[in-house]
Amino acid sequence: MTSYVHRNRLVLVLVCLVLLTGANFSWAQEMAPPIQPQTSAADTAWVLISSALVLAMIVPGLALFYGGLVRSKNVLGTIMHSFVILCLISLLWLLVGYSLAFGPDKKGLIGGLEWAGLSGVGMTPHPAYGPTIPHQAFMVFQLMFAAITPALITGAFAERMKFSALLLFAALWSLVVYCPIAHWLWGGGWLGQLGALDFAGGAVVHISSGISALVCAMVFGARHGYGTDYMAPHNLPLTLLGTGLLWFGWFGFNAGSALGANQTAVGAFVATHTAAATAALTWMLVEWHHRGTPTVLGVASGAVAGLATVTPGAGFVGPFSALLMGLAAGAISYLAIAWKGKFGYDDSLDVVGIHGVGGILGILATGLFACKAVNPAGADGLFFGNPALFGLQVLTALTVALFAFVGTYLILKLVDRIVGLRISSDEERMGLDLSQHNERAYS
Repeated sequence: MTSYVHRNRLVLVLVCLVLLTGANFSWAQEMAPPIQPQTSAADTAWVLISSALVLAMIVPGLALFYGGLVRSKNVLGTIMHSFVILCLISLLWLLVGYSLAFGPDKKGLIGGLEWAGLSGVGMTPHPAYGPTIPHQAFMVFQLMFAAITPALITGAFAERMKFSALLLFAALWSLVVYCPIAHWLWGGGWLGQLGALDFAGGAVVHISSGISALVCAMVFGARHGYGTDYMAPHNLPLTLLGTGLLWFGWFGFNAGSALGANQTAVGAFVATHTAAATAALTWMLVEWHHRGTPTVLGVASGAVAGLATVTPGAGFVGPFSALLMGLAAGAISYLAIAWKGKFGYDDSLDVVGIHGVGGILGILATGLFACKAVNPAGADGLFFGNPALFGLQVLTALTVALFAFVGTYLILKLVDRIVGLRISSDEERMGLDLSQHNERAYS
């Protein structure tokens, strides 16, 4: 009897221990902290390298590309545009720009100011902006996009803008035009919610800068002596060096937008190179047929046009589609520049024909050639059974172009009232280098 009682007591104790242990285990599960997102060293390294590649696109890439295209008396002033815009926009981005573009969404139109001064933007990944990289890595990658976009516009008014006006224009344009457009497509805004595709900036960077360049050319008017004076590029080797750096950096621009060292980055890399090479050859052949000779400037311009055109679809299209995009870019951008004189505007360095036309072509072509077999996170385009995407891409191009046009015009008028836009006739004859910076590029 005693043995039986002892056995029952032992069983009861064991049951109680099991129940208590189970209860404690369940409680521990409920109270355990949530699993934090894990960063990937490979993805982080690729995004940081890509950020540096895009930096190289701005300085020295774009600076040398534009610097070689102007006359010798304006080379330092033109190079200065890219350098100073990089510095200015970097500070604005850290203080308020990033929050406006990528901060918590406000009715699909703009980001809130919760992340101003990078408050809350730390080392923990953000699920919407690269779940395997620190939030700050995404922020600095996007900083480079924000800096190069207004720098592209400067080619339209090269050789005739006041330096003080440039600073004020670049700051206002970045906050008023660029940040809302970036939010609409990349920051959770209304175009992104509708499903519009812009992998690396066909609309955000190239349509916005190209259309803004058109407005600048119209508002500024032509350079003194335009159409009569000799205004050929003063240093084509400098321009070709800049082209090579742009091409090199564009791999970070496009493949880096995959936000990781992954298959999408590889596809974007291949598409980028394919379109650039195809567009360069196409431009050369069209120019050769049209003018009788192939030129170094034509090959360089064609390559940049191809890079701009493939940008929105780089992560969504296959290599053959990228080749077709390059063919269209080389031919259509060349014709747009060849016919520029018929429209009567002086776009000094052909920002409209290369970036504006290229960006529009790319956004529309993405609506045709995008394929979920290439990138499941994208969508199928018209040629893959989804005409709705093409319609959405048309809406994107029209909306961004209209917003950039109106916004840029209003900003130019405001800047003109505050500091004046254009240097005087005497200063223009002297050149930007001496009149704005009291320096000479060449002795």
